[in-house]
Amino acid sequence: MTASPVLLINPRIGLRRNARIPLSLLHLAAVLEGKRRWRILDGNFEADLVAKAVAAVRSEPHALVGVTVMPGPQVATAIEVSKAIRKAAPEVPIVWGGYFPTLYPAAALNASYVDVLVRGQGEQPLLDLLELLDRASLDASALDGVRGISWKRGELPVHNADAPFVDPRSLPSLPYTGLGDVGRFMPPSFLGERTAVHQGAIGCRYRCSFCGVASMFNGSTILDAPARVLAAGRELRDVWGADSLQFFDHNFFDREDNSLPMLEALTELGLPWWCYARADTLAGFSHATWVKLRRSHARMLYIGAESATDAALAEIKKGSRVEHTVETVQRCREHGIIPELSFMIGGTDDPEGEVEPTFRFIRELKAIHPAAEVVLYFYSPTPQRKRGPRVDGAVRLPVLGTYGPSGPALPSTPEEWTEPHWVKWVCHNDAPWLTERTRQRIRDFSRVLACRFPTAQDPNRKRLGRSVLRTMARWRYATQTYDSPWELAAAERLVRLREPKSESL
Repeated sequence: MTASPVLLINPRIGLRRNARIPLSLLHLAAVLEGKRRWRILDGNFEADLVAKAVAAVRSEPHALVGVTVMPGPQVATAIEVSKAIRKAAPEVPIVWGGYFPTLYPAAALNASYVDVLVRGQGEQPLLDLLELLDRASLDASALDGVRGISWKRGELPVHNADAPFVDPRSLPSLPYTGLGDVGRFMPPSFLGERTAVHQGAIGCRYRCSFCGVASMFNGSTILDAPARVLAAGRELRDVWGADSLQFFDHNFFDREDNSLPMLEALTELGLPWWCYARADTLAGFSHATWVKLRRSHARMLYIGAESATDAALAEIKKGSRVEHTVETVQRCREHGIIPELSFMIGGTDDPEGEVEPTFRFIRELKAIHPAAEVVLYFYSPTPQRKRGPRVDGAVRLPVLGTYGPSGPALPSTPEEWTEPHWVKWVCHNDAPWLTERTRQRIRDFSRVLACRFPTAQDPNRKRLGRSVLRTMARWRYATQTYDSPWELAAAERLVRLREPKSESL
């Protein structure tokens, strides 16, 4: 391998204790393995990420630097490391990929430290860009032919045709060895002492208006082969010591018929696991399939309940009904599985009026399955591609006219996206169109609920602290006295349980 190496960077996005295997970059590394050298720098582990990145590009010529960027707190660290690389090695092309440049390409292109954006899946565009660089350079005549990228011709943005969706079953296995100490990416969770992550399905065919997955993958879903998932699970278990598995899939259960082979594979693997799932799909499972689900060692399913009314679900294009959530929660209790239910508050024509019915529905669900986890988010609209048949060679960029019912306009640069209020909004931690009283009401209810039913996801399982929180919150929950739970806020600072909203597993 004499070709110049590739540096792949995962900018810091959260706490080190919550970091997992950087799957998005490892999938890119998989198509490079055996063809050219690659290195992943994960900012969640590298305290001196910028210094290490600069040292890497100064040590020898690099073909390019690839930076994965999610909307929210990762944008700021992506800017920092990209600017430093541009200053240290201006000749090295910098390519941004991931959800941020896919959903907000106009803003991402307004950055002097970014040369090319990759929209959607990155494997084939990366290989195409490297082939160009091996022959010549990233000039305008060459870039015109690479599908799935955006770039600038002078000051004018250019969005090339969308790249075709690559079947994950055609891609190579993940090269875990290149990560070095794989164990550092397997922190303890309530599932086990060493929880690994994997992705067994890519994309989602549903069109929820707050979710970027449909836009990222253009409304497509492709499931990996169960045999490949089993092989990856065995390697993580037998070679790297994983004792539990978390699936970072976009929609793990697409239909009952194609879920059965996967459940059989997971039963054979024998590791406790967690995944994303849809209530309408699970509600349609037969009793026999639910038995298989239980026997496969499923411990928790993350389910988008989202709202308490069918009208609100239809408005946000969820594609499911309230009855599906109720049915799924009932089945989860019967089979000893914990449903982790997410709700998006504030995304309908009457966001203020939606709040109290959502609280009542949550109480109904907790009465059915007290162990059910509940996570409350503020609704955040996401750019969506226009509906219509797929046309080869076409460009269908995600579009969002204004942010929410009455604006404001979207930021026009990456730097604007780092402003604290935009980080809160895009991370579903606030919504500008709600009154402060409503926001506080939601936060107060969430605190009372979390204390009355402490999360099962904390690996430390602080029994005394959990008991104290439950006892202190009991009267408030029973009487529905949610306002100003100051004593619970103080108790939470002392007990410090994991927060599923920000930390999940």
